[in-house]
Amino acid sequence: MAPRSAARTVGGMHHEPTQSPFRDDGRAEVVIVGGGVAALEAMIALSDLAPHRVHVTLVAPDPDFVYRPLKIGESFGVGQRTHHPLARAAGDFGASIVAGAVGSVDPAAREVHCAGGRVLPYDSLIVAVGARAVPAFAHAETIGDDAADEMLHGILADLEEGYLKRVAFVVPSCAVWSLPLYELALLTAVDAWSMGIDDARLLVVSAEERPLWLFGPSASASVERLLERRGIEFIGGAHAEVRRGELVLTPGGRRLPVQRTFALPVLQGPALAGLPCDAHGFIAVDEHGRVAGLDGVFAAGDVTTFPIKQGGIAAQQAEAAAQAVAERHGCAVEPEPFRPQLRGRLITGDEDLFLRHEIAGGGGDGAAGPRALWWPPTKIAARRLAPYLFGVAEAERMDLAHVTELPVG
Repeated sequence: MAPRSAARTVGGMHHEPTQSPFRDDGRAEVVIVGGGVAALEAMIALSDLAPHRVHVTLVAPDPDFVYRPLKIGESFGVGQRTHHPLARAAGDFGASIVAGAVGSVDPAAREVHCAGGRVLPYDSLIVAVGARAVPAFAHAETIGDDAADEMLHGILADLEEGYLKRVAFVVPSCAVWSLPLYELALLTAVDAWSMGIDDARLLVVSAEERPLWLFGPSASASVERLLERRGIEFIGGAHAEVRRGELVLTPGGRRLPVQRTFALPVLQGPALAGLPCDAHGFIAVDEHGRVAGLDGVFAAGDVTTFPIKQGGIAAQQAEAAAQAVAERHGCAVEPEPFRPQLRGRLITGDEDLFLRHEIAGGGGDGAAGPRALWWPPTKIAARRLAPYLFGVAEAERMDLAHVTELPVG
């Protein structure tokens, strides 16, 4: 399929298509919308699979890819977010980058319309804009929110000073990926123990019958034992209504007095104009990431209707979409369908717990243990992005070590 190159007139304004140094060599133009895990995984995959067939343009509103899985550990000194310039990543894999948000997509014209008025023609489009997190409850601190991070420091201080005795961690009924909540509960318990606090009550309330049940019975049992050792009460199979000073559980109407509550957010899809979506703004795709009824349009990651919103899953969806795009543009690739394998690294405050389960079937009861079950043993188990970020981090450490070893004077 030959790349599009004709200029377009939109709203009475003349727009030239985005040009790159590669547009005159016959390669197709693939636009990837987004700057998160799925977008970068797809960009790297296309660089590996189809370097002579496609040119990639990455469209993202922010200058950096922010690696967020270690955010919860920041308050406990066991991790931190890292920032990676998208321009550097794009340059490393021969892609162009356009800074800006996308306002709409015109599938008939095969164009992406940016919020600032720029129009980007495409031969294939991969939508990976993610989802928006909103609070699930008015009377709870939302995990992952910066305000909740600040509140957590105060809560830890109140626990130490004895003002706080009952803290709840709630998984909303609609939340599927609950691992961050268990991390927060476990790290809070370790912090309380280290301060000599033995009378605080910490409890986890979830619609899951057992902790982290998505990882299978073996892994769930390991997490259950860990919660018991840390003195954290688990209430499963319950839906919580968070009120001021209490939780009301259904079924049964049980009331639990609490002084502070942390809860996972609810995710909403972007409902990107021009693309079909469900009532919650998410895009339905097939096992290769294709958007039904739209030629050359794919989606991957949290923007899709797949219920588990997690970095490793997003990377797997992006891989499936990238393979399908590569085949579409003439590469000798037999696209593999998306068959989700769930991988999670649970930070516990002691030895991390590595969890894995073939949720598509055929993987048995899952696996759990302190040894890494994938490499590199990063929080986001992404086939291509994880080794790249691992290599960048190693190079930066070596550069820093070289600088510190330089003689003075």
